[in-house]
This record gives sequence, C-alpha cells and structure tokens, in this order.
Amino acid sequence: MTRTPLPASVGGHWVGLACVAKGPARPALRVEVTAGRRLMLRQADQVVLLGVQRARNQGVYYARTGRYRSPLPPLTADHARRMRETSLDDDAWAARWTHKYLDLLQVADNGPLHAGDWNLAWGMPSWTVAGHWQRLTTVDPDHGHITWFGCGDPEDDQRDILPLRPLSPAGAARVRSYRRQAREGIMPPALLWWVSGLNTLLVLDGHDRIAAALAEYTLPAVVVLAPAAGPSTAVQGRLVRAYEGRRQQSRTSDKTHIAAITRRFAGQLNDAIRSEGRTRAWPLPGGTADWDRQATQLVPTWTSRPAATV
Repeated sequence: MTRTPLPASVGGHWVGLACVAKGPARPALRVEVTAGRRLMLRQADQVVLLGVQRARNQGVYYARTGRYRSPLPPLTADHARRMRETSLDDDAWAARWTHKYLDLLQVADNGPLHAGDWNLAWGMPSWTVAGHWQRLTTVDPDHGHITWFGCGDPEDDQRDILPLRPLSPAGAARVRSYRRQAREGIMPPALLWWVSGLNTLLVLDGHDRIAAALAEYTLPAVVVLAPAAGPSTAVQGRLVRAYEGRRQQSRTSDKTHIAAITRRFAGQLNDAIRSEGRTRAWPLPGGTADWDRQATQLVPTWTSRPAATV
C-alpha cells in the first residue's frame, strides 16, 4: 500500500493520509445490495447490519444484529500513554494515530479495506453537527431510522454517526478506564467509516472511547476512513477563482478581514481534498429472498421493516 499525507491546507495542521490499497478485491467487511433499496453489512460470514433506504432519498431504516466485531486489536493504556508522551505536539500525535490505524487496517482480516483509493482523515467532516454526538447517549436503538436532509422527520432521527453496537453505560468498567484516559489527554481516537449507502459514519472501533468522551462532556477525537472522491481540477480552480475574487473585491486592508477570507478558502479547499467518495457495494448472493430471510431470522422484531419499502 502507498500512503501520502493529505495537503495541510488549514494552518499547516495534520489533515490525514491518502492511500492506495492493492487488495483485496472483496473485503471481509463489506456492503451488499439487492433490489428494493435493501442493503446488508456483512463481516465475513456474519450479518452485522441490515438497511432499507426510503424512497426519494428521505432516509434509511436500519437494524443491528449484535454480531459486529472490531477489526482492530485492543489498544492498551500503556500504549496510549507512550503515543502521547513521545509526540512533540497534538499534530504529531494525530499523525501517529492515523498511521497506526492504517497499519492495523492493512493486516486486519475482518475490516473494510479493499483495492482502491482511500482517505484516512483526521477529525469530523465539515458537514457533521457537533450537537448530534450527545444524542448517542439517549437515542441509539438497535432498530431505528436515520433521516436524510431533514424531511420533516423527528429531530432525534437526524444523526451523523451510527455505532455498530450499543454504547456501553458511563459506569461500565472499560468506559471508566477510558474516562481516566480522557482526563489525562491520552485516549486514542475513535475510528469511523463512511458508508454512502447509509449516508452516515459507522463506528469501526472505539465505541467505549466515544462513551467515555461523552460521559466526560467532551467530543472524541476521530479518524475517518472513506473512499477517496478526488477533487477535480475544475473544483479546485473554482475555489481558487472565488478566493481571488473575494480578495480583489475587498476594499479594506484590515489584516483580520483578509485572514478570515483566507481561512474560509483554506477550509473549503480542505473539504474538497478530504471529501468522501461513494462506498463500493457488492451484489447480495441470493438477492431479495435471502435478504428477507436474514431479516426475519436475525431481527424478527424489526417492525419498521415492512413500511421501509413504501
């Protein structure tokens, strides 16, 4: 696998890695699809998530099966402490964890990496809403619905992150351990995965770290794995021309104003560089009949499923 840093367009801070995976052709953790807007997230021989997209891009109904397992090995507190203590600053710490996660994903036998171009970006995408994090502690059912673009659905259905298992309680032993790490500033980031068919970020690793951060009334650090969209030259050129136009139209020499324009341009360029591409999906063996059979067997109480195809 080749890897290169994503251009540091915002103040020189760490943005992430662009990488090219040579294989496998089909990963163990993958999305499979069939007719009727049905999709399935499979991990080796286990079905870990079922989904049905609503018509007219209004959202997706989902059901977790409780069979998901993280593709990463456990991260010890000693290792987390060494990573922080041997990093010169926050950017070096972020870079080291990004490289570490890519190393672990490369050797994982049940992860989502497959041949193609990927980004492993630091921090949440700009389109996410920070206020949605706290909902995970109160509204995170195994069988639920994610609203796309509002659509007049309940506010609690608007979310950016879907855990692949329920978050542990704040008082659970592992969460208490991570809460101590959070207070020390050494807790590793969570690893998220963009799946375009769900239009949301899935939690690949770090469910208990997310629970710990939220219990400490803070937001977790995250690394986001996504297929690379690859900003076109036309998009970059458009951003540059718009920035130059704003500079020329500005009639003030106020350095603060110019700096604000420049920061906005840098943020737009950063978003284009790290934008999430379309997640590859594979045909579901057995088609719709197999999807219906799996849904009936694995989540017989999924009452929203029949309405999902309307």
